[in-house]
Amino acid sequence: MIIKPKVRGFVCVTAHPEGCAAHVQEWIDYVKAQPPVEQGPKKVLVIGSSTGYGLASRITAAFGTNASTIGVFYERPSSEDRLATPGWYNTIGFTKAAKAAGLYTKNINGDAYSDEIKKETIEAIKDDLGQVDLVVYSLASPRRTHPKTGAVHKSCIKPIGQSYTNQTVDTDKGVVSTITVDPATEEEVSDVIAVMGGEDWEIWMDALSDAGALAPDAQTVAYTYIGPDVTWPIYRDGTIGVAKNDLDRAASAIDAKLKPTGGRAFVSVNKALVSQASSAIPVVPLYISILYKIMKEAGTHEGCIEQLYRLFATQMYNGKTAVFDEGGRTRIDDLEMRAEIQAAVREIWPQVTTENLEELTDINGYRSEFLKMFGFGLEGIDYDAETEPHREME
Repeated sequence: MIIKPKVRGFVCVTAHPEGCAAHVQEWIDYVKAQPPVEQGPKKVLVIGSSTGYGLASRITAAFGTNASTIGVFYERPSSEDRLATPGWYNTIGFTKAAKAAGLYTKNINGDAYSDEIKKETIEAIKDDLGQVDLVVYSLASPRRTHPKTGAVHKSCIKPIGQSYTNQTVDTDKGVVSTITVDPATEEEVSDVIAVMGGEDWEIWMDALSDAGALAPDAQTVAYTYIGPDVTWPIYRDGTIGVAKNDLDRAASAIDAKLKPTGGRAFVSVNKALVSQASSAIPVVPLYISILYKIMKEAGTHEGCIEQLYRLFATQMYNGKTAVFDEGGRTRIDDLEMRAEIQAAVREIWPQVTTENLEELTDINGYRSEFLKMFGFGLEGIDYDAETEPHREME
């Protein structure tokens, strides 16, 4: 069949197999073009490995340090009337490239919040690798079924305490408008913490430790975002921010357990980037479109793979000593948060309208990165050609 992008709201409901593989290969080529990450991990578990920062982590570990990797994800294969998700095609592309390079790779598809997937993953580690020396926790899910209570918790993106009004952009239609988001209820706040907070990370690390599947000096990292004050009401001070505070709490608790044997746990604060998650957050797509223009002009723009390679190369390995902020987090959002960059964002923000959107922002760059996540807009791919959508994962 011929596969074209079909965008509905903040998601694309189609994905291109060859395009996704080409996108993965772009990231692999970037890492291979950089100096190798010395003293890097050799046996890596990535929880949430099929898209975004999780996929970039797996690629950096595999092709930057020659690590064996196990990836856990929850993706849908194709069926008779539906294409597979981009994460499915991404993982197929990664697996083929890793195996061609002679690297061990294993994929586990299922609900990472469940006890069953944790057990399956630990068995794979014990059988094939013995122990892992790095665990990357990069889950992004709209809901979580709690393994103990059976309760289904759903996340939402809302302010807390009062309504929030600001400009946003419909990235598909290019329309700038004012949006008001009502505050979350106490139950909604609790649900978001259950989905996006640190409890599941703790459960994973306890299970791995209890099974003897962690190397004595194992590290674990989870990812977060803080951003500028213009986004705080809907992000840092909203439901997501409260959940991320719980992630910080979990990092401290896990770190205390790992330290006696030489391990550590921490949270990395990453840059604002186009992702399926960020596309759903009101106001944030407009901020990212402005930010991209400014950082590209300044020559400091980074994508997922550049960020993760820099994290590995300058904060985690290569004999480097990680630099932590007052909250115990590494900051690879440092280029984004430079005073001159944020001053330029604040200057442009109130000027943006539907009419001058393309002039004042990098909305076209935003759209390009958005479609790339689904395998569209990659060089060398004939999007008018027939392609086989049904792809088996090794």
